[in-house]
Amino acid sequence: MKTILIAEDTDSNYLLLNIVLRKKYNLIRALDGEEAVRLFREYHPDLILMDMKMPVMDGLTATREIRKENQDIVIIALTANAFDSDKQKSIDAGCTDYMAKPIIASELLALLGSYLSE
Repeated sequence: MKTILIAEDTDSNYLLLNIVLRKKYNLIRALDGEEAVRLFREYHPDLILMDMKMPVMDGLTATREIRKENQDIVIIALTANAFDSDKQKSIDAGCTDYMAKPIIASELLALLGSYLSE
């Protein structure tokens, strides 16, 4: 079973992701960007779902830190900001892809399946 690191500080957002993904993937949760970097190093997940607005260290900074160590891992930016400039900032920071909130379960599963070869 593939492992997904979910960097998400809001409980309700994490709960939705957990319900959608837990039957198909092992899930690890980080509550902020700093923890996301630490858990990435510890668990070597197959994919990361990265909230962009988090306390301590935001998702853009966490993505840049992870990219210093791993250029290949898929990092999908999750953000409530759906503007093209926000998408571009995520891609520039090293995110592989981008998904605006609110998350639509079927679209998320399709996106993950495309990256995790399922």
